[in-house]
Amino acid sequence: MSISLSDSEGSSRANRASGGVAGAVHWAGEHKSLVVGAAILLVVVLVAVFAPVLAPRDPLEQDLFNRLQPPSLSSEGDTPFLLGTDGFGRDILSRILFATRISLTVVVSAIAVSSSTGILLGLMAGYYEGRIGTVIMRAVDMQMALPAILLAVTVIAVFGTSLPNLVIVLAISGWVTYTRIMYSETLSIKQMEYVMAARALGASNLRIMLRHILRNAFGALIVVATLQVGNLILFEAALSFLGLGVPPPTPSLGSMLSEGRNVLAVAAWLATFPGMTIVFMVLGINYLGSGLREILDPKLRIG
Repeated sequence: MSISLSDSEGSSRANRASGGVAGAVHWAGEHKSLVVGAAILLVVVLVAVFAPVLAPRDPLEQDLFNRLQPPSLSSEGDTPFLLGTDGFGRDILSRILFATRISLTVVVSAIAVSSSTGILLGLMAGYYEGRIGTVIMRAVDMQMALPAILLAVTVIAVFGTSLPNLVIVLAISGWVTYTRIMYSETLSIKQMEYVMAARALGASNLRIMLRHILRNAFGALIVVATLQVGNLILFEAALSFLGLGVPPPTPSLGSMLSEGRNVLAVAAWLATFPGMTIVFMVLGINYLGSGLREILDPKLRIG
């Protein structure tokens, strides 16, 4: 009797385990964009975190005897130049690894500043409306009337090029997106019955805004923040390409593209590999954002 019971328990566990694996595979198949995007983002984050360990050389080390070396698996020295060298003999692979780290650091810092500012302003504008909402949303309109690149050039021309200033520029260009999304979400959510019930029960404005409105708008904000990562990576690369982003000799994907454009005919690898890195990063972020939108947007789930 005990043997048959043990056998049934074992088969039950096996069925649950196989069902869990099958369920995970089925879920991954239904959310391919999310899985692919998360995998790409994981690779990028690991590369950024472990850049000092993965880089075969110092990204700032110059070796004029090895300038414009093509990609190779063999070398006269100890370590081959897998992705070639630039005009100063610096290892392209090492510079790409550190440039990825710097790009993610700058972008994540900018999103932290812009999202916190934009969410707070949008929440206040949508909840209180009236004069407060009018002032905030007119400021948003003024910001959107200015081209982001013009604003960036103005700020950097006044304060100079540095990583903190680059973070400020990216944050200034991105806060309006969060403000508009939070404003529309707040206007919609505050009309819901559970918000009216909370207000009737004596809940404070702060509690309603944080516990009921912000909490229910969190899904949309996560999707926006994810997609903003890709946009800001491109914007940071564009500013660095123009000489307005990461100051040299600090490695940057945009500045590496700028250096490579003048020697495309003789050293195409200078621009090819940084460009492919940007495409890989932005593609992964967009896949992740698309997958998150499919999961967090109830309209898409119903459809």
